[in-house]
Amino acid sequence: MNIKSLVVVLGVFASLLGAASVSAGEVEDRIAQSLTKAVPGLKVMSVRKSEAKGLYEVQSNNGDTIYATEDGQYLMTGDLLKVTEQGIANVTEVARADARKATMTEFGDDGVISFPAKNEKAVVSVFTDIDCPYCRKLHDEVPQLNEYGITVNYYAFPRSGPNTASFRKYESVWCAGNQQAAMDAAKAGRKVDEANCENPVQEQYQLGGRVGVTGTPAIVLEDGNMVRGYVPAKRLAEGLGLL
Repeated sequence: MNIKSLVVVLGVFASLLGAASVSAGEVEDRIAQSLTKAVPGLKVMSVRKSEAKGLYEVQSNNGDTIYATEDGQYLMTGDLLKVTEQGIANVTEVARADARKATMTEFGDDGVISFPAKNEKAVVSVFTDIDCPYCRKLHDEVPQLNEYGITVNYYAFPRSGPNTASFRKYESVWCAGNQQAAMDAAKAGRKVDEANCENPVQEQYQLGGRVGVTGTPAIVLEDGNMVRGYVPAKRLAEGLGLL
């Protein structure tokens, strides 16, 4: 084959690749449009092929994962499991963790109320409600977590929502001159002076919804996995491989 013929063949091959990529994009767009139209208020964050042939994985704005057929007419909710040599793997949870990690990284940790470990080995992001009993129980163990080398970064998630007493209480804690002392007092049930300032409580509350927080405490690990509910400090440190 001469050089001229080779160039023609490569050009045709490139055109075919371009057409294929456009087709793939059209499939994903069609699924997104179909879901958005069918479910009012749903915002599709991403659509991609799943590990299961014929299914596409859809990430929504509320942290849910949905599976759809290529034509977008058939949907499946719930976890997609895969049989491996090691046993059963939860494909959906891996996808959730990846998406959660990306969302948390994009949001960043500006505005968190942090209780840093002096010899930091791990960082956990905790969505917390000041009035939640198990959140208070977890907070009692923050010094122990710090001793294990775990930094605790608090994100606001007052479960009662905006314009409630619990929400305003978190704003007062955030606006206090000493946030850590105010958090300690509030978690212990002591009164915190009301304070107002520009604050990120609303944005953090919305972030919680995006990463799938449904209750508190919700502990997001650095790899994006979420521990739902209270876990004793020692068990959390063991789970992180620190003990």
